[in-house]
Amino acid sequence: MTYENIGKETEQVEFKKSTGELKEGVISIASILNKHDSGDLYFGVKNNGDVIGQEIGDTSKRDVSQAIRANIKPPVYPIIEEQHYGDRDVIHVQFEGKRRPYVAYGIPRIRVDDEDVQMDQELYREMLNTRENRIDSWETKISKYHIRDIDKEAFDRYLKKAKEVGRISFDSDNPADVLTKLELAEGDMLLNAGAALFVDCGMNDLQMAKFATNEKLTFTDIRRHTGSIVGLVEIAMQYLIDAMDWRAEFHGKLERDEIPEVPVDALREAVINAFAHRQIESGQSIQIMIFKNRIEIYSPGTFPERISPEEFAEGNKKAIRRNRIITQTLYYSKDMETFATGLMKIRKLCSEAGVKYEFQREEYGFTVIFYRHCGDGWGWSGSQNDTHGIDKSANGIDSGIEMALKFVETYNGSKKKNAMSIVLAIREDKNRTIQQIADAAGVSKRTAARYIKEFQDAGVLMREGSDISGEWILS
Repeated sequence: MTYENIGKETEQVEFKKSTGELKEGVISIASILNKHDSGDLYFGVKNNGDVIGQEIGDTSKRDVSQAIRANIKPPVYPIIEEQHYGDRDVIHVQFEGKRRPYVAYGIPRIRVDDEDVQMDQELYREMLNTRENRIDSWETKISKYHIRDIDKEAFDRYLKKAKEVGRISFDSDNPADVLTKLELAEGDMLLNAGAALFVDCGMNDLQMAKFATNEKLTFTDIRRHTGSIVGLVEIAMQYLIDAMDWRAEFHGKLERDEIPEVPVDALREAVINAFAHRQIESGQSIQIMIFKNRIEIYSPGTFPERISPEEFAEGNKKAIRRNRIITQTLYYSKDMETFATGLMKIRKLCSEAGVKYEFQREEYGFTVIFYRHCGDGWGWSGSQNDTHGIDKSANGIDSGIEMALKFVETYNGSKKKNAMSIVLAIREDKNRTIQQIADAAGVSKRTAARYIKEFQDAGVLMREGSDISGEWILS
């Protein structure tokens, strides 16, 4: 049999016989991007370039797209199309990206000739630092905004603070002089970093909401704001301060001390980091969500691969800055430090207050979670391995829920989050059906049923009565 030949594999071209080798193809995409920033992948072609064809069904291209999107980080958005060579069909994937290092299935690889070789740690770290500190970044591009477009009140507030803390010493208060010296403007035009920091525009989007329970089912308040980073930080902080519970302590004096359930400085650190380290060009929003048992602050900027948030919180890693100019500007006003101390500060403040916190890596972002009503003075004293901030001061917690929560600690990552949501849904209403538990926990009925069976097998959950009229017992 004669096959049409389309060439040979190179450092930028990879052939796979079929989508049965989809995982290997995804790995090749990441490897090629780490070497050349662009390339081509063909399904339906032998290694020697002979076109043998690929059966293409209704979902074939979508399956390829989903595998690439789910398993390569940072995200890649390829062009996927069918090509025809005589009576044989192939799937052609054309891809490009300049945000290396790319990781496929959790491992960084690089192209060497026509092979995908695992990258050594030193090269990976060098690429990562280059990406996060690149001089041709979004920040340095000239925006459509002029210096005259800045929010003068926010700018004056920033400059006054920077001078008071001694990190800006030049005499001029003229915005053009200051912004030019801070590398935020060229001539009369603001760079993107300057516009993001000081212009009341749509570059920054903040979404805030309060929910009636511990799930995203019913919100009692929802707000959305656009504006400058320095302005939105203050809006976010006021929203958090107003939403939190506070208690009064007198300590033998007439004046009382107002104590928040979560340290304000820890919240501010999380908010500022969310704005400063996010991937601004993605256009996604900073999100603040306030539940009955926790506060979540989400930033659309993925955490560096192969490095855990805990390593930064413990002070074991050097700073990796996604937005060098923005973080540097906020350093001058002492709103943040540039030496990877943000998570370390959150850890220290929350530990001192006995507040449970959590750093959660998302597929396309990063969330800091603060659990409410815990710590000294709120009914119990929390620890990093305790019960996820459940409020024991309200009605007390029996041994059953404590046993269930200890069992939840045996899960990891998203499984722990799902398990916790299901336990809380059962605790809120012991008469719920499995479907109602699933709805309250934000999971499928099948997922809820699986966790419930695991709880029952572990002896921490029982069902008395029928599936319709019975009730759950955490035991």
